[in-house]
Amino acid sequence: MAAISRRRFWAAHWRRAVRALRGQLAQRGEPLRRSVVTRAHVAGLVGGVLAGGAAHAVNLPEDRAEALFHVYDGGGVKATGPALLVRKSMADRVSLSASYYVDAVSNASIDVITTASPFDERRTEYGLGADYVYQDSLITLSTSHSKEPDYVADGASLDLSQDVFGGMTTVSLGFSRGSDKVGRSDTGFFDSARHWRYRLGVTQILTPRWVASANFEMVSDSGYLGSPYRSARVFGAAVPERNPRTRSSRAVKFRTVGAIGTAGAVHAEYRYFWDTWDIQAHTAEVGYSRYFGEAWLGDAYLRYHTQSNALFYSDNARTETTYISRNRQLSSFNSIGLGGKVSRRLAKVPGEYEIKAHATYEFKRFKYSDFTDVRTGAPYAFNANVFQIYVSATY
Repeated sequence: MAAISRRRFWAAHWRRAVRALRGQLAQRGEPLRRSVVTRAHVAGLVGGVLAGGAAHAVNLPEDRAEALFHVYDGGGVKATGPALLVRKSMADRVSLSASYYVDAVSNASIDVITTASPFDERRTEYGLGADYVYQDSLITLSTSHSKEPDYVADGASLDLSQDVFGGMTTVSLGFSRGSDKVGRSDTGFFDSARHWRYRLGVTQILTPRWVASANFEMVSDSGYLGSPYRSARVFGAAVPERNPRTRSSRAVKFRTVGAIGTAGAVHAEYRYFWDTWDIQAHTAEVGYSRYFGEAWLGDAYLRYHTQSNALFYSDNARTETTYISRNRQLSSFNSIGLGGKVSRRLAKVPGEYEIKAHATYEFKRFKYSDFTDVRTGAPYAFNANVFQIYVSATY
């Protein structure tokens, strides 16, 4: 589903980049055919890479259908399942979408096998969305519902984007509200959590071949923010995890995308995260995209992430404290990801439809500084492989 949601604004960025490139290339007086091919390739690359950003545009998303199958395998966890998305516009002002996502999880992670028994479970998520264009504004309303054993999550989002300065700048803002129900059936435990998410972004066309964006996000959580199945360690003994019932976090992200030559584009981004649990994280990514002929598109990227541990995290606490956790997601660790994507056009009838096939693969390496593998006594580390294959159709 991540792949589907990340491309929902492809068409908007593509069209805007084409408009900008048209002016520059016309001034240079390039031959017509070469200009058309160049504009399409560069605009597609810039727009496609930008689709990973958070900024929006005033154009409605393209009418689209996608069918995806995903696999995650790493750290004793294997998750597979399909995802479907259908989007259709109405009267050139409204676009409706519906999505369906399934995770079939086989969990034998180090957290599970050292405190309990491996298990299988299934998570299903449904989503509905509507986009509405009014003058230079795009208004998006969406809702989602997901369910898995002992956990139900509902969410709703409202986003607004506005083009200003002749379409050279796009300002976007949004709000999301989430409500979770958390339980543990074998003990009768039940609690809830609520989430508020606010975001603000600006995308600026620097030149017809370079675009930059800056985004800020603020999240506030309250309620039960842990797992009733997870244990901490105090003097080597297992005790129930105790997390604070409130958490606020902030994140800023900067991103730039630029066309290189007539068939390539590069992108670079940096994200800084901090919260009231004393976690600080840095994420950096660089990537390159290139067309090979008219039908093939290749992408490659390298991502690095590092974070510090939460104030109340301990691998094996030596004192009793009000809050205590051994959640490795709250520990000090770093990860590196190397990924690639290949897209192939299968069929195209200009003005009617286009069908493409896509395949993505990412290798991830996680290394923990203060989370011990109790089976070996050494710092824990593992590799993960993420694979997706999907078919998309625009019409």
